[in-house]
Formats: sequence, structure tokens, C-alpha cells
Amino acid sequence: MYRLIALAAFTAAPLYASEDIADQYPQSVLYSKPVEVIPHVFSAIGATAPPTYENAGHNNNLSFVVTGDGVVVINGGASALLAKALHDEIKIVTEQPVKLVINENGQGHAMLGNSYWVDQGVDILMHADAASEVAERGYQILSNMQRYNRDKAEGTRLVEPTRKFTDKEVVTMGDVTLEVLYLGPAHGHGDTQVWIPQWSMMIAGDIAFHERMLPIFPYTCTSCWIETWETAFEPLNPTYIIPGHGHPTNLEQVRRYTRDYLVHLRTQIGAHLDNGGELAEAYYVDQSLYARLDTFEELATKNAGRVFEEMEFE
Repeated sequence: MYRLIALAAFTAAPLYASEDIADQYPQSVLYSKPVEVIPHVFSAIGATAPPTYENAGHNNNLSFVVTGDGVVVINGGASALLAKALHDEIKIVTEQPVKLVINENGQGHAMLGNSYWVDQGVDILMHADAASEVAERGYQILSNMQRYNRDKAEGTRLVEPTRKFTDKEVVTMGDVTLEVLYLGPAHGHGDTQVWIPQWSMMIAGDIAFHERMLPIFPYTCTSCWIETWETAFEPLNPTYIIPGHGHPTNLEQVRRYTRDYLVHLRTQIGAHLDNGGELAEAYYVDQSLYARLDTFEELATKNAGRVFEEMEFE
């Protein structure tokens, strides 16, 4: 049944999540129950809304791979309770122990649940740049989570990764080889992809968006993101993609709402700059092609302003 549900993401009309959709798994702190995307690869799809008490911070995808000799988890979760809820689901699927957790970046929903996993004796693997973000901003990130999650933050503490990588780390476990990759600058510090070439499966993290508008941070280099996409991500040509947010999909969909969106916004801002436009008007450049995306209202004007500031002195 799970596989049929997941297959619909590839074969049916595109699915667009909504911030108005109620919790899909009320008996668990998880926002939704994990589904089997392809054989042996599962993902609990998070809300596409911002993190809230109602979704317990599960607004990203928490994935795991059953290898035959242990389980690899991608993303530690936003809290210890959320990590435990995912672990409970893993135990239903398999008796194999969790042997490794990979964090896709240093954001709270990727790494704050690490404290639970470390207590289970599980190694945590993170890119060195993401680990630096945790070291510098981790307590602020933890405090923000405690503020919105209140009692659901119980038991969560900040822990650093037990292992770090820079460009690539190959993990062979059971019958599966996973390539843990840093393809280049993209959404944030140390953006990490997990590539399983034998299945043409990419657990893409925040390099790829399609159901919610991508956020551009003050430190994001959008021209770098486009270059990383075109020279390193897209040439891998994955058949299946689990993005950082939203349902499993394919390369065409994430290209449309990630690479093409970045090119569109930079084109709009570039024309605005060429016409002598100022920041105050830049917020309102035309992004109507992407108005259907969740978090459009929260992010579109911010994104435009940040791209203006980036391009002003290029």
C-alpha cells in the first residue's frame, strides 16, 4: 500500500501540499506516516508550512534506507521526541538497527533530534560547514525550537556530529552503497545530498524544492546555486528524488521550481536594476508564475529583496 501511495507522486498529477492540511498522522508526533518511495527507501513527508507547535517542527522530510545490514536515517529531526517517533516507525518496518544518521544541513529540523540518536549509540554524519553552523548558532536554533515546540521540545539538547565530511563520503552497508555528497554552494551551509546510484535515487535535501517556495537566506549565493545545479546536480540525472520538503518527485519538477525559479527571479531583478530600480520596488517584481507554491506569501518578497542585494554589486 505504501508503495502505491508513493508511486502516485510520479505517475499522477503533481501533488501540491497546503499549509491548511491538518496533521496527517494524529496518533504520532510525526506529521505523516513514512511511505515506501521505492523498495527499501522510506520517507515521512513533513508539512510544507513553517515549523509550528501543531506540526511539531516536522516540516521537512525524514527519510531512511533499509540496507540489509542496518538502517541509514537522513535527518535527525527537529526534536528528540520527533526522532523517537521516526525510530518507532522504523522498528515496525524492520528489525535492523539504525547505524548512521546523516544530516542534510545544520538547520534545526535536520539536526536537533541528533541528541536522541546519539543516546542510542548511533553515529551522526554532517558536512563540515553545517557542523560549523551548529557550533556557532546551535543554541539559538535550539532556543527557537523550544519557543514554538514548548513541551514537545522535552529531552532535546544540542549535540555535535560524531563524523564530518567535506566533499564526499561513501557509505557501504549491506547491499547498498550510498554516496554522501557536497556538490557545491546552494541553499545553505553544507547542503548535503545522498545519492544511491544503483537505484537512481537522490535524497536531495534543500538543493531541490517543488511544492513550497524555496527560501533565500542573506548568505545564499543564488548564482552559485544555479551553477551547482547545472554542473553537478542535474548531470547525475536521478530517476527518483526525495526533496528536502514536499512529496517524492522527479528531476523535471524540481528543476521547474528550483533552478528555473532562481533564473526567473534573477532575470526579473536584473531587468529592474538595468532600469535604475531601487530596493523598495524590487520586492514587487513579478513572481506570479510561482504564486501557487506554499509559503509564497511568506517568502516571495523576502527572496526578491535578497536577490536585489546580491546582484546590486555583481
